[in-house]
This record gives sequence, structure tokens and C-alpha cells, in this order.
Amino acid sequence: MSADLPEYYFRVRENGALAYRVDTENRQRRIDMDQIAVVNIRNGEIKPHGDRVLSERDLDVIRDWMAERQEVLAYRDIDDILRSVDHMNLTAQWAQSRATEEQLEEVTDALLLAMHDLRTVLVRKKADRLMKANQSKAG
Repeated sequence: MSADLPEYYFRVRENGALAYRVDTENRQRRIDMDQIAVVNIRNGEIKPHGDRVLSERDLDVIRDWMAERQEVLAYRDIDDILRSVDHMNLTAQWAQSRATEEQLEEVTDALLLAMHDLRTVLVRKKADRLMKANQSKAG
């Protein structure tokens, strides 16, 4: 089992992770995880844990993990949004075919406000992109 374990482990937290070095080469033949750093994905900061000095290998592995994690999070963001589109379609079908008047009364105002807010943001962002594209063509 210990031969299959990675050399590093990252305990994910909301804004990054705690980075650990995994040690299986000890007398007790048990798994030791030594925290080596705190990683912040948002600002790219890597803080050594305690008085530890990180090696170039440590930093390379942490930076690689950060890049991979940012890709995963970006993919999840888009996937969540596309799932929301599906959910909106399912909600429209529900409202059209199965919802009772009481159920519609319960959700209509919240849905209309959320959809209005989303539409406002999307229209403004689309207009900004179109203006920027027109300026780059003209310039």
C-alpha cells in the first residue's frame, strides 16, 4: 500500500489547501503526514508551515498542484452554470406542466427576481463585450 502513496498530499480548503509531505519510510512503517505549507489559490501565496524552509521540489509540486486546482475549479464553474441552464429548463417544464397554483405562488417572485437580476448582468456584460469588439475593429 505505501508504495502507491504520493509523495505529497493536499488537504483542500475553501481558498486553497494545506500541503503535506507524506512519509512512509519510517521505523514504525506507518504513514506520517508532515504539514509543510499553507497554499492560497486566490492570491497565489505559499506560506511555509512554522519555521520550515521549502525546497525547490516542494515549491514545484505545490505550484503544479495550484495550476491543476485552478483548472479543476474553472471547469467546475462552467459545469455548474451549464447545470443551472438545464435546471432552468426543467423548472420551466415543471411550471408549465406539473406545478400547482400554490407551488407557483411560493416560487414565482423569487424566480422572477433572480432571473431579472441574471438577465440584467448578462445583457450588460454582452454589451460591454460588443463595445470592446467594435472598438478593437475600429482601432
